[in-house]
Amino acid sequence: MNNNEKNESGMNLNTDKKVEIIGVKFKENGKTYYFAPEGYTVAAGDRVIVETARGIEYGFVTEGNKFLFANDIVQPLRRVIRKASDSDTEQFKKNRELEKQALEICRKKIEEHGLDMKLIEAEYTFDNSKLMFYFTADSRVDFRELVKDLASLFRTRIELRQIGIRDEAKMLGGIGICGRPFCCSSFLSDFVQVSIKMAKEQNLSLNSAKISGTCGRLMCCLRYEHEAYEKERAITPKIGAKVSTSEGAGVVTDSNLLTGLVKVKFSDGKNETVKVFDRNDVKVLQKKE
Repeated sequence: MNNNEKNESGMNLNTDKKVEIIGVKFKENGKTYYFAPEGYTVAAGDRVIVETARGIEYGFVTEGNKFLFANDIVQPLRRVIRKASDSDTEQFKKNRELEKQALEICRKKIEEHGLDMKLIEAEYTFDNSKLMFYFTADSRVDFRELVKDLASLFRTRIELRQIGIRDEAKMLGGIGICGRPFCCSSFLSDFVQVSIKMAKEQNLSLNSAKISGTCGRLMCCLRYEHEAYEKERAITPKIGAKVSTSEGAGVVTDSNLLTGLVKVKFSDGKNETVKVFDRNDVKVLQKKE
C-alpha cells in the first residue's frame, strides 16, 4: 500500500499514522463499519446519520471514538454527517413501517408478473432515495418489468438483489436444531467457510442431517467453535498414544476434548481393563503418529 494514498475527499492519507474512527452497524446482527467522526464524539449505543456507498443511512454506534492505523482501515473512510436527532429516529421508525407495506405490495406484483421468486425483505435507505428488495430464486429471474412497475408505484429508485439461502436464514431468523436462535441472525456478523473436516475433528456424526442447519448448509457453529477444539486437541493425548498413569502404562482408546477426560486401556497379556483419567494426570510416553 502506498504510504501517501488519498481518501475520497482527495486528502493525502499517510498509512503509517493513526486515524480517528468510530464503529457503526445498521442492523442488530450486522457487521460493524468504520466512519470518520468529523469532530463528533460518540459512545456505544448512540445513533448517527452517516454517508455510505448506497446513500444516507441511520446507524447504531458500536465503538466510540478511537484511533487505528490507516492501513488497518478499508478505504475510502466515509464520514459521519451528524448525530441522530429525535426526528431522525422517528424517520427511521417510519421507514421500518413503510418497508412492511412495500413488502406486501411487491409480493402482489411478483404474483401478477408470474415470477418464480421468493421475496425475503424490503429495505429503504434513510432518506428514501432507494428501496431495495431481497429475494431468493432457483435460477436467474428477468425482473425488468417488475422494477418498472415498482418504480412507478413508489416513485424512488428500485433495486432487486438475489441472495443465497444462508442470507435468507439470517434475515428471517428462527430456532436452530440446538433449540437456540440462529447464530447468523443473533450474533454472527459475517458468513465464513465451513467444512466437513471441522465436523470430523469435533467427533461429530458425519450424517448431513445432524450437522446441517435449518438453511440446509453446514452449521455455522462448526466454524466458530473449531478454534476451541483445536486448542483442546493440542493438549489432549491422541487415541493410540502410549501414556503413563498412576495405574501404570497404557494406551489411550478414547478422549473427550471438552471434559478433558481420556480412556486408557491396560493389558497384562491376559486381561484388559479400561479406566478414565483427567488428561492432566497422564503423561505421554509415545505419541501416536
